[in-house]
Amino acid sequence: MKNTDKNKSFTLWPYAIVVCMILFMSYIAMFVYKAMNQDVDLVSKDYYEQEIKFQDQIEKVRRTQALGDVMLNYSADDKTILLQMPATYKEKNLTGTITLFRPSNDKLDEQLPLQLGRDQSQLLDAKDLDSGIWKVRVNFSDGEETYYSEKTIQIK
Repeated sequence: MKNTDKNKSFTLWPYAIVVCMILFMSYIAMFVYKAMNQDVDLVSKDYYEQEIKFQDQIEKVRRTQALGDVMLNYSADDKTILLQMPATYKEKNLTGTITLFRPSNDKLDEQLPLQLGRDQSQLLDAKDLDSGIWKVRVNFSDGEETYYSEKTIQIK
């Protein structure tokens, strides 16, 4: 009779192992589900095409620095950004765009036309910009050559 009592003993180990395996698989499935549904913001949607054109970008920057780099000053008191072109561009009829680029959120990016005054400067209103790091990208042309300048500013 002692043999039959030992065979009828109940143990929880097989059930505990199965429950642990089910919990672990559920955790992995939940992790995969959350990872697949997470929004990933890229710096740019067309980053591959931009990488191919990078040598052209380097040439634009070199041309800009050869004639004098664009000066950008942020005034926290007025919440304005002053864009000042060097005197070497004075005789040139410049057209282009100013891009206010927010690295952390591409939905906040703004693009403005380059509209220089008589003193080769443009004042940008920064009151509507969220505080944080912004990159001001100036892409312009004189009709013959294209130029590019980029500065990082901290909006407070």
